Amino acid sequence: MPVPTLLRTAALNETYSGVTYHIEGELVPVLQVELSSMPVYFEHHILLWKDPAVNIGLKSFKGTFKRMISGLPLFITEAHGPGRIAFSRDGPGHVFAIHLQQGRGIDVREHQFLAATGNVDYSFRRVKGVANMLLSGTGFFIDTFAIPPGHNEGVVWLHGFGNVFEVTLGQGEQIDIEPGGWIYKDASVNMETKFQKLSTGLFASGGQFVWNRFTGPGRIALQSMAMLVESGE
Repeated sequence: MPVPTLLRTAALNETYSGVTYHIEGELVPVLQVELSSMPVYFEHHILLWKDPAVNIGLKSFKGTFKRMISGLPLFITEAHGPGRIAFSRDGPGHVFAIHLQQGRGIDVREHQFLAATGNVDYSFRRVKGVANMLLSGTGFFIDTFAIPPGHNEGVVWLHGFGNVFEVTLGQGEQIDIEPGGWIYKDASVNMETKFQKLSTGLFASGGQFVWNRFTGPGRIALQSMAMLVESGE
């Protein structure tokens, strides 16, 4: 299995899918997006600043009631240009972009999403099983982003706590990650929860290891500062 490598921490004048964006800052980075005809949607509480000409409105998604009762953010807002808008999350970490093309999708651990271009489809699914809900730290839901038919590409921006590393698994290759340590995976990567009881030594009969096992092919990203969010984990 290849070793996870550190993602780059800055982007200047990156243009993709109709927007130009910049990522700057070492401790608490800021994502700045230059809007023209392509809107961007985002979690409402991460807006940092915007040009007065940028218009903000609510973006509707299917399953709003399920999002509300599950503790996920209820309101997703959308910004329309022309103009500039900037986002940041209240925590040290790393902001990075995922460039998606048609037919490709990613699964994102809840509370890691920052923003996406308006042509990216968003959905979510429940991680079934008592082990996943109560013990594994993966949370109740996983966010899914994909490019719908009729669109060629889009961008999703994510936030990782601490530093972010990425590894690409080959067919059948596996990696075990602490449940609070993964950020996103390609839709082609399979995830399952594993348990290992501590049967010998000082902590015998008193505990166990829990991790998520990922099987390739595809990419998966890790964060060095694992975060377990009470509402979903």
